[in-house]
Amino acid sequence: MSRYVEAKKKLRGSIAPVITPFNDDYSIDFPSFEKLINWHIEKGTHAISVTGTTGEPSSLTVEERIQVMQAASKAINGRVPFVPGTGSTNHEETLYLTKKAEEMGADAALVIVPYYNKPSQHALYKHFKAVADSVSIPIIVYNIPGRTATNLQPETLAKLSQDCPNIIGVKESNKDFEHVNRVLLHCGRDFLLYSGIELLCYPMLAIGGAGHISATANILPDKVAEIYDAWNEGDVKRAQDLHFDLMELNDVLFKDTNPAPLKAAMGMMGSIKPVLRLPMDLPTQALQDEIRHVLSKYVTLPDHISTN
Repeated sequence: MSRYVEAKKKLRGSIAPVITPFNDDYSIDFPSFEKLINWHIEKGTHAISVTGTTGEPSSLTVEERIQVMQAASKAINGRVPFVPGTGSTNHEETLYLTKKAEEMGADAALVIVPYYNKPSQHALYKHFKAVADSVSIPIIVYNIPGRTATNLQPETLAKLSQDCPNIIGVKESNKDFEHVNRVLLHCGRDFLLYSGIELLCYPMLAIGGAGHISATANILPDKVAEIYDAWNEGDVKRAQDLHFDLMELNDVLFKDTNPAPLKAAMGMMGSIKPVLRLPMDLPTQALQDEIRHVLSKYVTLPDHISTN
């Protein structure tokens, strides 16, 4: 049990959901991936996650997901906590990937609510309990009803947290702020609650959240981490200022499905090739132009990199 108490202490702050960069031939760009992880750590990111929604796991084979997890673990080298996404719509695949994360020495696994098949609350309980029982590492459940078509109810999550000591937290990509309040009410205020909605990163800290897993960290890792740092240090005004300062960028990065606008923006910054695997694709040229306009207010963009 002490292992999970210790995990609750250290798994706080900005857990950056790092993108999976691709080459022009759609192979994984591992050298750029390693550079991104080093950059995140240098900029103050508190922990690293890969192969979550922002990492395009549905565009990767199971073997590729393992390769990305291994590459991340090697690059991190224990400098910050490592929280790979191991969930899938397939139960056995989720078990397999979560066990692989444990073998790699991951600090926790981020396990998404299965998407497409729309399981009942009873079925979700059985799925997550089986995953938690199969490993000893901490589990962070990932609830994102906008992409799974199923909302994990606070009562179900509370039963899981009571029955599975290694289920220590949840990433809530849930715009229903009443719901996330009830998560802490039912699961206990020591349960780790992370925001997966950019405009709720600061508000969730105010009710006792443990941090955030924000795609925007791929653009401004230092500022996203500073929201948590400022709040944790008692500088409420600084945390609020950052919250509002980042709002325009957060808005434009979600005008198309994540991570399409994000990869376009990172391509403009010169940090990756702006490549996604179908059925995902870059945003329209009009939206890319808007992204460039907004992005230029936050970072200095290289002149030689075209928008498309």
